Amino acid sequence: MENFALILIYLIIGTLLRRIRQFPVDTGTVLNQYVLFVALPALVLQKMPLLTFSSQLWIPAVMPWLLLLLTAGAVLLAGRLLHWDRNVVGALMVVLPLGNTSFLGYPMVEAFYGDTGLPFAIIYDQAGSFLALVTYAAIVAAWFNPASDARPSASQILRKILLFPAFIALLLGLALKGTSYPPFMELLLDSLAATLVPVVMIAVGFQLRLKLETGQTTPLMLALGFKLLLMPAIALGLLALLQPHLLLAQVVVLQAAMPPMITAGAVAIGASLAPRFVAALVGVGLLCSFVTLPLWFWLLGA
Repeated sequence: MENFALILIYLIIGTLLRRIRQFPVDTGTVLNQYVLFVALPALVLQKMPLLTFSSQLWIPAVMPWLLLLLTAGAVLLAGRLLHWDRNVVGALMVVLPLGNTSFLGYPMVEAFYGDTGLPFAIIYDQAGSFLALVTYAAIVAAWFNPASDARPSASQILRKILLFPAFIALLLGLALKGTSYPPFMELLLDSLAATLVPVVMIAVGFQLRLKLETGQTTPLMLALGFKLLLMPAIALGLLALLQPHLLLAQVVVLQAAMPPMITAGAVAIGASLAPRFVAALVGVGLLCSFVTLPLWFWLLGA
């Protein structure tokens, strides 16, 4: 619960800073750019050399990708049927499929299921959510970015991906897999990566508004219901077909129930995809998870 408390404090700090005149209106955007160009690449370099795969642990690696495909399809269908704004659809395509499976996921899994559940949580995060962030999210953010009147070509999208700092860090991290960083490099990466969550959540708090733009309340409510309730229910249904052992199933469902990923929110806001809506989606999702995560833990059985 300490991580929930920290997130709330960061959120409150961001909200309070918005009331201080010395902070310009684009402070949230600037903070998000810092995350995308500094903190997120540091986190990638910190984690990627540790990524391991096992034939016995393919379920937590594959499940987030299956949920991503289902979620993206549901967002596109809902956006078309309910005539949502294109920026809102783009924001949901980036943020909704990805859960906060690292900063919240690790400590929550450890708190609920102990150290034995952590390997499954790490595989779900690193082989699923984390890789999707630096590949899928980059593609979708480039495609829906409203900065250009025309949709980007395949070459433009590829250029954005290849020049995305986190993607460069991903390639570098894979190239360095199996090697150890010098002590000073580890210290540098650890210190920079540690700034990601505080800076992103302060940025979210700075941009958080209870009053959404016209037509955004319904997408927000449906999105949070899907992410916090329906997505883990779908994961539970898929796992029933695969019949893994109990602890693996519990951890995978709990990871699927995590609120929207704050870093994916930074990517969406950085691409100018409905920033106020994204800030509300991430912030309100975190608050709602205070109720939904213990509920899923109770439903799954201790």
